[in-house]
Formats: sequence, C-alpha cells, structure tokens
Amino acid sequence: MNAAILPKAARGAPRVVLSPGPAPIIATQRLVLRPHKVSDAPAIAETLSDFKVARMLARVPQPYHNQDALDWLMLKTAGILPGWTLAVTTGDDVHIGVVNLEMRHGRWHLAYWLNRMFWEQGYMTEAVGAVLERFQRRSPETVVHSGAFADNLASLNVQRKLGFRIIDASQTFSRSRNAMVPHIDTALAPADLRPTGR
Repeated sequence: MNAAILPKAARGAPRVVLSPGPAPIIATQRLVLRPHKVSDAPAIAETLSDFKVARMLARVPQPYHNQDALDWLMLKTAGILPGWTLAVTTGDDVHIGVVNLEMRHGRWHLAYWLNRMFWEQGYMTEAVGAVLERFQRRSPETVVHSGAFADNLASLNVQRKLGFRIIDASQTFSRSRNAMVPHIDTALAPADLRPTGR
C-alpha cells in the first residue's frame, strides 16, 4: 500500500480490530441488511450464475450452481470466520446482493455484489455506505481495503462516492473469466467516509 496517499492518521501501524462482533441487522431507506440464512442459496445461485455479475468478481466460478451457494453459505454462517457477510434485501426480504467485510492478510477487506436487475438505482452505494458506517462505530480507527477490476466502473464509482482512494494497481486472477485481469486497489481511511444520507 502506498501510505503517502492516505491521510496522516491512517499511516503507520493503526490498531487492527480482529473482530467487529456479530453481524448486525441494518435498515436503510430502501433496504434491510441482515445475516444470511441457508434459504438464501437459490437467490445467490440465480445472481451469480449471471456472467455479467460473476465476471466482475474474482472468486466466483462459472457455471455457478445452487450447491456452490450452499457451500459458501455453510462457511459464512458457521461463525468461525471474523467479519460480516450481510444479505442485501428489499423490504419484503427478497435477497438481491451481498456486502462482505472480512479479514485478509491482517487487513479488513470490503467486497460486494448486486443482482443485475437492481443495478443503476443507487442500491449498492446505500448498502455499502450503511455497512461501513456501522463498522466504523465498532472499529473507528480501522482502514478498510477494497478495489475492483479496472473495467468495473460502476463499482469504482460506488467506492469513490463513499470516500475510498486509489492506492495501487495490480493483476488479479478472475475465476469466471479464467484470466488475469487489471485490478484497481483502494482504501478508505476512517476520516474519509462520506455519509450516504440514509
């Protein structure tokens, strides 16, 4: 990470919170974010079997089946991994996406995806912003890392609106594309988080 790009308060070796506690339920103006249930598997499989969604994610294979969703849910709902994996749902509990905060290589990483039928309506900015605001209350000094493939302008725009800064570029393997893909690495210093106006 290029620490010079981050504000002075985010440089050096800030205290890293190893667990933000149990995953919360977060209500926004249009959404409810909640812990996952095994019954979410069909909705997850439906979304991630759409190549236009999967191609923007590094670790999602194609084709993607219901069993893949069940395997992922068993890992995420077992409670053995620190972090939050929240289902993004509409008011009537229709699963439309995921916001995930997990510890990787000693740093908190943010990832997210949304069913293509709900793109371009501001849902991801609303959901991710709400999760980051809650996470910051639990872990106020923590830098959150994220990024997106260079051709995923929508995701990079979500991050820009929330206050993330570009810190590096790399090549990351995409399972769905079966190729190395240019990746933009980003980070959010605590002081840079912009309110989402929920």
